[in-house]
Amino acid sequence: MRLGLNVGYWGATPVDNVALAQEADRLGFHSLWTAEAYGSDAVSPLVWLAAKTEKINVGTAIMQMTARVPALTAMTAATIDLLTGGRMLVGIGASGPQVVEGWHGVPYGKPVTRAREYIEIMRAIWKREAPLEHHGEHYDIPCAGGSGLGKPLKLIAHPLRSSIPIYLAAVGPKNVALAAELADGWLPIFFSPERVGSYKEWLDEGFAKAGGGKDMTTGFDIAPTVHIVLGDDVTACRNQVKPMLALYIGGMGAKGKNFYYDIACRYGYAAAAEQIQALYLTGKKMEAMAAVPDALVDEVALCGPRERIAERLSAWKTCGITTMICGTSDINALRMMAELAL
Repeated sequence: MRLGLNVGYWGATPVDNVALAQEADRLGFHSLWTAEAYGSDAVSPLVWLAAKTEKINVGTAIMQMTARVPALTAMTAATIDLLTGGRMLVGIGASGPQVVEGWHGVPYGKPVTRAREYIEIMRAIWKREAPLEHHGEHYDIPCAGGSGLGKPLKLIAHPLRSSIPIYLAAVGPKNVALAAELADGWLPIFFSPERVGSYKEWLDEGFAKAGGGKDMTTGFDIAPTVHIVLGDDVTACRNQVKPMLALYIGGMGAKGKNFYYDIACRYGYAAAAEQIQALYLTGKKMEAMAAVPDALVDEVALCGPRERIAERLSAWKTCGITTMICGTSDINALRMMAELAL
């Protein structure tokens, strides 16, 4: 099992993660990841940190597909890959309807269809075998109904690699299956090593469609972000994870349309999820945080003193994931994880 580092996205103020990134690079971490929601973007900090590191791969977890047409994402990835000497990992995802329609101002559409077309277009651009043409449900290139002057074009820059690794962030069964079918890796959120069996059917469906003997042992990278909170007081450590779980389960989506709420229900926490969402959507955020079960935190995060984390890490090492992306801003937690896992 390899290790990655996810520095996330900025909150209200910029955060300089250079020292953290450089330490992960020194410790032999496989990858460094940035994120975006509707604050800092994923690409700018990634390039900044890539320039300050030497060997570590750099990835986006995630770039929102609806914020960028696939040609722009392909151009961005090819550029970063050239600048870093082949260290780019392209993490993409659908985001959710609230952000897509409320922030980017575009219809949410069909995320599985969009992702399939997106991946196909990016791969065609990097290969440079012919000028780009694609006529699908989400993307029409060259587009009809415009000036009529559009023509198929080929990427001017010659990519360092004709196939840059693509990771798909996926939650539901169809999107997870699509990741297994078309992508090089899967970026799960709130992954539990105890529930890996619940995803196996979806993954196997995608591997079967891919053909060629593709499975979890043939280089497909399952790379969940796992929050790491190091400290002597287990309760205090868990309490640092609960605000994030409450936000996603309770507020990252509307009632009846919240993917993260669905994950909690699938894991057996339906009653708690209902309570968290009801509290969060009525503005009772502190109460929503308090309603997050300790057991759920322990399933999806590593919290407490070194000895406890070491004990719980064994389940992660044997569950089938290939890269554990550590969600932490604590350099001591980073060093501990390197000692325990690398």
